[in-house]
Amino acid sequence: MPHALSMPAPGFQAIILCGPGSSFPTFTANPDENPKALIPIANRPMVWYPIDFCYRMGVTNITLIAPPSSAPAITTALNTNPHLTRLPLPKPYLLAPKDLDQNTGTAQIFRLPEVREIITGDFIVLPCDLVCELGGESLLESWMVKEAGLGGATGGGHEFTGPRMALGGERGGRRGGLGVWYETKGETIVKGEETDFIATSPVEPGPVPPSKSSLLKNISNLVYSVPTDTLNDITEDRKSLPIRHSLIREHPQIRMLSSHRDAHIYIFPAWVLDMINSNEHMDSIGEDVIGWWAKAGWQDGLGDKLGLREVLSVQAPADTDESLLDNNPEHDDIDFSNLSTTFTSNLEPTAAAGKEKLIVPPILAYIQPKGGKLIRRVDTAPLLLSVSLQLAKLEAVDAVGRDASSPFAHQAKVAYPEGIASKTTVTRPDCLLAENVTVEEKCSIKECVIGANCQIKQGAKLQRCVLMDGVVVEKGCKLTGCILGRRSQIGEDSVLLDCEVQENLLVEARTEDKNSKLMSSEGMEATEEEIQESFADDDQEGYDALELDESQGISLDG
Repeated sequence: MPHALSMPAPGFQAIILCGPGSSFPTFTANPDENPKALIPIANRPMVWYPIDFCYRMGVTNITLIAPPSSAPAITTALNTNPHLTRLPLPKPYLLAPKDLDQNTGTAQIFRLPEVREIITGDFIVLPCDLVCELGGESLLESWMVKEAGLGGATGGGHEFTGPRMALGGERGGRRGGLGVWYETKGETIVKGEETDFIATSPVEPGPVPPSKSSLLKNISNLVYSVPTDTLNDITEDRKSLPIRHSLIREHPQIRMLSSHRDAHIYIFPAWVLDMINSNEHMDSIGEDVIGWWAKAGWQDGLGDKLGLREVLSVQAPADTDESLLDNNPEHDDIDFSNLSTTFTSNLEPTAAAGKEKLIVPPILAYIQPKGGKLIRRVDTAPLLLSVSLQLAKLEAVDAVGRDASSPFAHQAKVAYPEGIASKTTVTRPDCLLAENVTVEEKCSIKECVIGANCQIKQGAKLQRCVLMDGVVVEKGCKLTGCILGRRSQIGEDSVLLDCEVQENLLVEARTEDKNSKLMSSEGMEATEEEIQESFADDDQEGYDALELDESQGISLDG
């Protein structure tokens, strides 16, 4: 179960997006039966990690969003997987919108009516592939200080121009958001991992210096965000990095980072849902919503093009009995640090919307410092291997105690020591063996994660491998850097290096292979009709190209 529960965060709800797992073709070939959210990371279902993150931060209103085709498998896991059934109450709720499929963009999800209906206030968005050791309550605290009103309550005077306490609650619509980025070039570097190019500017310091444990010193204003691949295309096309003058005018001091990655941890005020629904061109949260929002803070006119003036406008409540206890919009921006018996706050109404420059609430960026707690998205097989082996090195709870252990530590490094033969080697400091694992004599297991009910036969040697539940490794096998899917079987004397093996696959004895994805061909063969259609399409494309070239007077001979 989760490491510790924080005090509940009132009104917050968490949305965990359970995607199709197209980046795991070996293990999600059938995403309906084996969705990405259930791929094990260090012997726990992937989705356990963001759920645990929510409980640790005190958020218990948790909704998993998945395609209807994947819902039965996830529901079954929530009811039967021991790691998920041990979660505290209330349990996560699974929502499967009828129009959600494996190709729906992350921003498009929030335009589905079923999703819009359940979001009633400020919300947190998480991916199902997030592994975050950092306490979410620290992120929430930082967001609340900077954007949800506590900044005005920390002391100060007239000179403090940071965020104020919004008495009108979410009707004020003036709170900004917070995202998280982490360094990919730290202690563990995974070749080919995606990165983002981001630009940040310093936030205005508050009147009270943050404590040493506070995350505020690592929080900045996000002013630009784009995937590094997209940036490379831009710079290659234009032979330079274009920077607008308005960005420099608004933010004279800018820090640019190119080796960080968006963790897809977002704390959003409720108005972001309206922004997404007002802009149907926004398909992705990370690239579109965050990218456009960051630029709208300094690019003249962009906020109006995105409809933010209407989204952020405040409707005055009617003078009914129910509204007598509410606060009028002109009272929303009160600095509580200045309220006293000898000082009167300025309660003059703000200028009418449309007659002044649109002020877009900022999107803040928490930039994880090097050497900090583990934050990682696990969305490729190399990351699955790397992060699982990293978690296997955590000290077990029974060795150091619950309070001193990581929230991701297992109770024991070897859950079933009786299954380990006497004449065998298992390096316990960097290994993790689940329940009912049997290891026969003369085996060597170093830096491995082995799932429940696996069998390692005599003389097998495993190094830097991840075995999912029910795998059988026959006698004399030598496996290095491999990931073996559920219930796969490796034949005797096989030698595999950096391979992925699909679930339920039987690898024949004495197989030698490296850098391969070993998958069943069953169901992948093309029918005769499909082959003929492919040839027909190719012929038609060639004919169309010939007509086009002739009409433009271009010789096919060059």
